[in-house]
Amino acid sequence: MHMADALISPVVGGAMWAATTGAAAYSVKKVQYDLDEKKIPLMGVMGAFVFAVQMINFAIPATGSSGHIGGGLLLAIILGPYAGFLTMASILAIQALFFADGGLLALGSNIFNLGFYTCFVAYPLVYKWFTSKGYSQGRLLWGSILAAVIGLQIGSFSVVLQTIISGKTELAFGTFAMLMQPIHLAIGLVEGLVTAAVVSFIWKARPEIVERVSEKALGGVSLRKVVAGLAVATIMFGGIFSWFASTRPDGLEWSILNASAMEELDASGGIYDTIASVQEKIAFFPDYGFKNQERKVIEDTKETDNFWPSIDMGTSVSGLIGGLMTLLLAGITGLVIYFVKKRKREDII
Repeated sequence: MHMADALISPVVGGAMWAATTGAAAYSVKKVQYDLDEKKIPLMGVMGAFVFAVQMINFAIPATGSSGHIGGGLLLAIILGPYAGFLTMASILAIQALFFADGGLLALGSNIFNLGFYTCFVAYPLVYKWFTSKGYSQGRLLWGSILAAVIGLQIGSFSVVLQTIISGKTELAFGTFAMLMQPIHLAIGLVEGLVTAAVVSFIWKARPEIVERVSEKALGGVSLRKVVAGLAVATIMFGGIFSWFASTRPDGLEWSILNASAMEELDASGGIYDTIASVQEKIAFFPDYGFKNQERKVIEDTKETDNFWPSIDMGTSVSGLIGGLMTLLLAGITGLVIYFVKKRKREDII
């Protein structure tokens, strides 16, 4: 559900950038109260893990479409809503800047659609309600599924609204919405199951991480087993399992194609050309592959599924480097916030 720049107008893109910046600033302020040195590596490794897992598109039967998890809910459950939102912002920024996954003008929209609704709506209002009386395998499962579905439904409808407000007449509101909502319902169900599986692993390994997510510190909780497990999973998903990703268009691309009979909308001239030029220069692994292999990969995946699995070193390198970059950005974000908080406390003393 990574929006391209062609889907929104500069006015809508700017407004969503402003809204996202406000949400990020608020998260920075709030996260200072529950961020300790234990959560910083967890932010980094969780960000890298979600980056890698997002590379795995799974086919949706009988539709010709595919989907991938968003990961916002998972981040909120493990890190809390504020650190989760900042980590999601780090993931999407790395994807847009260096992998050309989602537009730079649309980056504010993508962070809001994939991060805000899951971290600040679905997590506190749905997931926490399920676990308010304690944790169990069943509560983790049903809380994750329902929260993931609701978060993705709101996010996908927000995409529809943003394109309509942007004046994209190629996408009729009713048709586009009727395509986007059901396909993202299917994607949300899968994301809920994946989220429940990861949360259950962490809960069984170190229940304090999940149960203390709203507290100010993790205290003496050892994160070694969890961090090591997530790091290995990140390497496996980004470096190897990404070969098995479905080559079918994702839910958003599929909805655009069926609503407009066009594979992508046209947006050229002015700010669109400028931003596209900047992104082309920055993105050293466009479409998660080497630049000189981009054309071949795109042509192959459009033709047939016979190329699946696509064993490609460009994909593996993209997954590993992208995961590392996300780990560093999310970790540095947490580190800076932590030291600013520590400095403020020292000044008060």
